[in-house]
Amino acid sequence: MKLVWPQAGIDPAEVEGWDFANHLLQPLDDPQADANREACIAMVMERPRWRLTLQTHKMLGLR
Repeated sequence: MKLVWPQAGIDPAEVEGWDFANHLLQPLDDPQADANREACIAMVMERPRWRLTLQTHKMLGLR
């Protein structure tokens, strides 16, 4: 399962218990993209079940 985060009304702790082989966390690409990326990094460091995914092409300016 991939969760694009943060999103209003979605608590990653709630979906963490769902039965999926993978729990992927991707920062929301919006005007706060840098802060969202840092929040996702902090969360995957605190919660080992989650893995970070990034849209590298956007970070490199290859939209």
